Amino acid sequence: MENKPRHSARQVALGGLLFALSLLLAWLEATLAPLLGLPPGIKPGLANVVVMYALYFLTAGWAARLVVLKALFAFLVRGGAAGALSLSGGLCSLGVMLAVRFISRRKASVLAVSVAGAVSHNLGQLALASLWLSGGFSFAYAPVLVVSGVCMGAFTSFTLRAVLPALEKAGLAPKG
Repeated sequence: MENKPRHSARQVALGGLLFALSLLLAWLEATLAPLLGLPPGIKPGLANVVVMYALYFLTAGWAARLVVLKALFAFLVRGGAAGALSLSGGLCSLGVMLAVRFISRRKASVLAVSVAGAVSHNLGQLALASLWLSGGFSFAYAPVLVVSGVCMGAFTSFTLRAVLPALEKAGLAPKG
């Protein structure tokens, strides 16, 4: 029986580049958030542009790999709590984005998918943090996280749309 590679060399190289880019953007947004005066736990979501790209132009599997790798990196660099929060938010976000795309038969706008993902990312992290801190879900910070999720989700959507022409030119996204 012949063993066929599961992924082409191009896909693996692109996956590595996307992972590196997501780490760079995560560092950039962590640096920018305090300078922008954002409330605790609120970030622009730049690294999520990469996950959304993978979701739209690769596969859900590649998007999931990026979420897990980003969480593993957070665990290694910032500790267990950061890794767990990254993983909980990332998996909630990806699950909701996939659900929105599935329910809408892939017709949901990038904006709707991005906002739903950002809000669920924030609430997934809040749920885990609430379990750790008080043993129950705390709604006190939820309104801040929902509003910021809508704003940052829109920002992520607009950012992805802004870079699409360059990705199309590079042959990394279909034209149209």
